[in-house]
Amino acid sequence: MILIADDDKAILLSLGVLLKRAGYEVVSADNPDGVIAAVRRGGLRLVMMDMNYSRDTSGEEGIELLQKIRILAPQVPVILMSGWGSIDLAVRGMRLGAFDFITKPWNNLLLLKRVATAIEIAPAHCGDDAVGSGGVEFGIIGKSPLLADVLATVRRVAPTDAPVLITGENGTGKELVAKMVHSLSVRAAGPFVKVNLGGMSQSLFESEMFGHVRGAYTGAHADRQGRFAVADKGTVFLDEIGDLDQSCQVKMLRVLQEHTFEPLGSSRSVRSDFRTVSATNADLTAMVEARTFREDLFYRINLITVKLPALRERREDIPLLARHFAGATEFSPEAMELLSRLPYPGNIRELKNLVERLSIIYGGDGRRVEAGDVSAATGSEAQRPRLSDDAAMSLEATERAAIERAMATAGGNLTRAAEILGITRQSLYRRLQKYGLS
Repeated sequence: MILIADDDKAILLSLGVLLKRAGYEVVSADNPDGVIAAVRRGGLRLVMMDMNYSRDTSGEEGIELLQKIRILAPQVPVILMSGWGSIDLAVRGMRLGAFDFITKPWNNLLLLKRVATAIEIAPAHCGDDAVGSGGVEFGIIGKSPLLADVLATVRRVAPTDAPVLITGENGTGKELVAKMVHSLSVRAAGPFVKVNLGGMSQSLFESEMFGHVRGAYTGAHADRQGRFAVADKGTVFLDEIGDLDQSCQVKMLRVLQEHTFEPLGSSRSVRSDFRTVSATNADLTAMVEARTFREDLFYRINLITVKLPALRERREDIPLLARHFAGATEFSPEAMELLSRLPYPGNIRELKNLVERLSIIYGGDGRRVEAGDVSAATGSEAQRPRLSDDAAMSLEATERAAIERAMATAGGNLTRAAEILGITRQSLYRRLQKYGLS
């Protein structure tokens, strides 16, 4: 049962007809008292509600009503219906627990997809504790509880069309998780289009994302499809979305909302049916507070957030990963134990580089890699912090020591030190600032 709440009888009628034709049972209410009465009766799978029910257009009625619904029926998802002029109000509602918001006038197809997603995903969204199986078939190695929780969430979310935001440090496997979401979705047969927004200049954004027509600019000798058009019936993976320029964020928001865009140099709108998966290592919440990332875009991309743990938070997975990367090369138990104690600020990427380097240098001719080889490759025994000898040493101190070793080995060269650690130059620079190192 879906509850539609709006003081506009035309909205109640048109939306009711649309949902009934799609096979849903519908009840309606045109005032807050009617909404609360319907919620108390129970049996609701979804509430779709406007924010205003009188001449007052501040939206405070809707905010108060939303808070009451969240108390009376916290398991029922709420979709807010808003005009473009009240997007800020809708975002405020999302912060208070609303599931999604839809702008008026709506696109019928997109609205029905949002409704289906809200109903399908509600159990997971409201704390369903089902446990999913592993992700080995997608290249995701590990059996730690933290990783198992991530994979369980991915398996619940993937079959829906919900936008997914994947967060985590560099090297934690965000792209593999994005591909897993796509592979387990109904769009698996469609394209998986990766877009590295961190490496895209503002001047190329429209051409790359929306495409262009012949003659749109000097050098445009033929029509070209943009990434959103290529992703039709598939998934677009927006990597490093935290690096997106603010002027481009506005354009991105419109496309994610409407699924329509105009190629550069054209006045014709193009529609594309795609699912959005985004990823970032940035703290988008802090960026929203600092006004460097649009709040409405933030809530549009993170209907479901998947946070990947750092490798240091799932050390029991290090031997499994190391054996996977080592191939036929064998590691002694002492070498594997030593590998499991290293800090890995570069996460899985750093571990992969280290294991492959050890395999090439020390693992030839059937020889197995020993603990001394690991020590030689990562710094002398005297320099390397030993967690077993000093259990009180914090992870931060261990990470700092690893960075100091890498900087010394690289002779102060940031690029080379970042390569040794398996992280980006920008990540290394941030850590140098964090620890007061020069």
